[in-house]
Amino acid sequence: MKKATKNSLYYSMGFMSQNIIWYMINTYLMLFYTDVVSLSAGAISTIMLVARVWDAVNDPMMGVIVDKTKSKWGKFRPYIIIAPPFLAIFDILTFTVWPVEGVMKAVLCGVSYILAGMAYTAVGVAINGIVNRLSTDSNEKMKIISIANVASNVLQTVLAAVAMPMILFFSKSDTANGRGFLWTTVILALVSVPLFLICGFKCKEIEIIEPVKKENKGSFAKDLKLMLKNKPLVISISTVFIGAIGAMARMSLLTYYVIYVVGSYTMISAVFTTLTVCQIIGTATLPWGTKKFGKKGYMIILLIINAASDLVLFFNGHPTIAFVLGVSVIGGFSQGAGAISYGMMCDSIDYGDYKFGVRNEGISSSLMSFSVKLASAITGSLSIWLLAAAGYVAGEQQSASAMTGINVIVNLIPAILQLVGIIPLIWYKLDSKKMDEVAIALKERNEGMK
Repeated sequence: MKKATKNSLYYSMGFMSQNIIWYMINTYLMLFYTDVVSLSAGAISTIMLVARVWDAVNDPMMGVIVDKTKSKWGKFRPYIIIAPPFLAIFDILTFTVWPVEGVMKAVLCGVSYILAGMAYTAVGVAINGIVNRLSTDSNEKMKIISIANVASNVLQTVLAAVAMPMILFFSKSDTANGRGFLWTTVILALVSVPLFLICGFKCKEIEIIEPVKKENKGSFAKDLKLMLKNKPLVISISTVFIGAIGAMARMSLLTYYVIYVVGSYTMISAVFTTLTVCQIIGTATLPWGTKKFGKKGYMIILLIINAASDLVLFFNGHPTIAFVLGVSVIGGFSQGAGAISYGMMCDSIDYGDYKFGVRNEGISSSLMSFSVKLASAITGSLSIWLLAAAGYVAGEQQSASAMTGINVIVNLIPAILQLVGIIPLIWYKLDSKKMDEVAIALKERNEGMK
């Protein structure tokens, strides 16, 4: 088996694992807080805001630590090996129904979530950053990212199909309860940790000789200033931030939309499965699409398709299950756009090294994570308030205004934000011709420094 193929396989295991272990938090945490733990809107909003803002700030800190790491295992692998067991423990604690009430219950929920986020940051920065050390070729890195995303989405298809049935099975009821959420989380954690370890031990980082920094050595502020001059990197991060706000607002409340607007608790799995299966197909087209249209061009195409599918659902205020599943086919396909941003980030890192002599994969990767988590903090806080403002009442038949509010949050706002996210891409100039030039220049520099 070729080295590139092995790296793709092992990297996919780590990439899958971070999505497996975070699946419950990303998909069901809000529902767990409102319908199982019975936290107030104010408590949930506070937990989400504090946890996610700290989680976002924590990313650049982790990026600095990674960039300073020099070990026999490389720069990124130590964190892929060490952090996952801690992530598993805190993930389980996040879905624990603590036998306390009032402020203490909210505090324990918040602390567990914050610790899970910190462990996830350590793993996520390493997973997202190591791809820059698996190959020096832009197209090869895009293939590795695409394969990892396809593999992850295949597994998430399984999760979308079985997660809620598992929760209901362990709940021993047709309504989810704390026991169901806890044991489902335990099982997913036990599956993910071994996959992380395989990735960490088997992925081999290539040697990249970075220029010695004389004037700015050890200065995070000056390195960050130079990185912010890297326009492609700033554009990539901006596009991800805008798109993530819409995507997370949608996914965090999609279960509410299916339950209360579509009117079917049991169809949650069908909707998520359809989205994920079609996302697999969309992601599988990325090597072809990015080669034919460029990363920028194909991302714009997919963002337009995604926005259109959300708008179709919004303007049909009382959709049937068949209609929702049909539109989800299109929406799921276009969700592959998110993976392109990581290919753009890799190109931006190489460009920054070529243009400014600043590589810093750890910080660059952490800034991408920072943008996603800051978006998560915003949506986590605002979504629950918007839900409450619309008149949502947990476990009850919702009013017309509540259902309209859910429809706006899940479909209209994300569609607008997907279209807004296209605007920064107008100024993104890294195409295949430019990246070939960058690759040749970096190769010549590395050979001259050996």
